[in-house]
Amino acid sequence: MPRIVQKYGGTSVGDVERIKKVAERIKGSRDEGNQLVIVVSARAGVTNELIARAKALTAHPQERELDQLLAIGEQETIALTAMALHGIGIPAVSYTGAQAGIFTDKEHTKAKIKTINAKPIEKDLAEGRVVIVAGFQGINEQGQITTLGRGGSDLTAIALAAALKADKCEIYTDVDGVYTADPRVVKTARKLDEISYDEMLELASAGSKVMQSRSVEFAEKYGVIFEVRSSFNHNPGTIVKAEVAYMEQVVVRGVAVDKDQAKVIVSNIRDQPGSAAKVFRALADAGIIVDMIVQNLGSQGVATLTFTVPQGDTHKAVTALAPVLAAIGGEVAVSGEIAKLSVVGVGMKTHSGVAATVFQALADAKINIELISTSEIKISVLIALERADEAARAAHAAFKLEKA
Repeated sequence: MPRIVQKYGGTSVGDVERIKKVAERIKGSRDEGNQLVIVVSARAGVTNELIARAKALTAHPQERELDQLLAIGEQETIALTAMALHGIGIPAVSYTGAQAGIFTDKEHTKAKIKTINAKPIEKDLAEGRVVIVAGFQGINEQGQITTLGRGGSDLTAIALAAALKADKCEIYTDVDGVYTADPRVVKTARKLDEISYDEMLELASAGSKVMQSRSVEFAEKYGVIFEVRSSFNHNPGTIVKAEVAYMEQVVVRGVAVDKDQAKVIVSNIRDQPGSAAKVFRALADAGIIVDMIVQNLGSQGVATLTFTVPQGDTHKAVTALAPVLAAIGGEVAVSGEIAKLSVVGVGMKTHSGVAATVFQALADAKINIELISTSEIKISVLIALERADEAARAAHAAFKLEKA
């Protein structure tokens, strides 16, 4: 029997009526003769509500306790989804991340999957059950609940598809697929029929909300081809797979905006070998992911480092840097009023003029650039937060992405 892993996001299971519709879709797929493993997120808004409750009690909740709390959201959804299937005569069983054999490292709130023991799921599939797995969570070697970071249900689905050698992996969300830009911001954005892993990874890491970037990395590593599609209709979605030759003919595939970035400025540090290493070692030891980095030329024995981190990690970054700066000198300041605009495409590897087009589009819109970062298939710029949507529309129009 064909084996399919399906993942349903928070909007798809947002209330009881939507869970019933998801159950009907699952039944239809099972009736076609498929073995099904279903990964579900918490209902839309639940995770944010739980975080708000935690922060109402303490400004900086302990990460272990935060994982204990946030895991509740998906556990509610797996049980309700299993009950909905029971109500229409489909045998189903729900699994937490731990029960599904998803073992992670010891990091809380953004754990990495180490291994999956799929034997319990294999047994239930062989006995004809639909298996419902809580996304976003696992268990570490100490028996502690861990979570995989925001969007981690995508990673759960991709990892299970790899572990179970699934024939297909489908990521159901509230949009029809991957677009050239956020269609809520850029009205002329166009759905892509397919996109390469590398392009999808860059778009995801650049702020596109369609997929978690780590899940795309995992899919590429294990060769899991997946489809992003809507749970509200039966339209074809976007296939994400390895790069094919014709993709290089398209210079830019999409534009993404990340509004969840903060700019950190470490000024007046000693301009000597090892200063930058000490700063970024402290951040790495604290588990903080640094994105764009610029170091100013030293003057009068001191230098300035400017870099970006996720908004939620600013307090942790400042705390981690305090002992380092006490030793090497310097001050730290944080600005959250920034956004990162990125243009992405594998064709950029073989075409010139992409950077010039981006910079000209922003210049014409009178949008100032604070930082610039590039890779083989991506150009990112840091801009003022209030100009982010306008910048996305300008870049999208400059590359004529509305046209097939």
